[in-house]
Amino acid sequence: MSATISQPFRRAVQFVALANLAYFGIEFIVALAIGSVSLFADSIDFLEDTSLNLLILLALGWSVKQRARIGMLLAGLLLVPGMATIWTAWGKFMAMVPPEPVSLSLTGGGAFVVNLACAFLLARHRHHSGSLSKAAFLSARNDAFANVAIIAAGFVTAQTLSAWPDLIVGIGIAAINADAAKEVWLAARKEHLGAEA
Repeated sequence: MSATISQPFRRAVQFVALANLAYFGIEFIVALAIGSVSLFADSIDFLEDTSLNLLILLALGWSVKQRARIGMLLAGLLLVPGMATIWTAWGKFMAMVPPEPVSLSLTGGGAFVVNLACAFLLARHRHHSGSLSKAAFLSARNDAFANVAIIAAGFVTAQTLSAWPDLIVGIGIAAINADAAKEVWLAARKEHLGAEA
């Protein structure tokens, strides 16, 4: 990767890491306050994205083979929010209390703005630095989709007063992260095999 590509990508990843860390704090506090599985899952995902982008910054100067190995590690990291969500969802099954719908939708809306800005910023770099940039872009893009579902869950919860919309969206976020992990793993594996050839 050339220096002209590296510096803009580095700045983009730094911004994304800071934005994710900031919104993790906001969303995590609201999730605990209103008892939302989907916001909890998404807040953990913001923390995971912060870690992911910091690892990308560390690995930018490494060889293709080393970056491919980090890409495989990141694929595993993408599964962490899903596992945390399943644990939280299990607790929700035991006490089906719906979260406060306005806070759910508003917090999901804020997360959507953050993730959409990060996805647009990373979109121009998603084909540089192989699986690393792909991991960052896919994570931000998938999170924006998840946030639309969180907003919708807030509206449906307001109409039905049911805990199910929040629970279903939380499990859906776990599934999206699992799919992203698979894509990043395949890209990293391809790079690794190419570097060994």
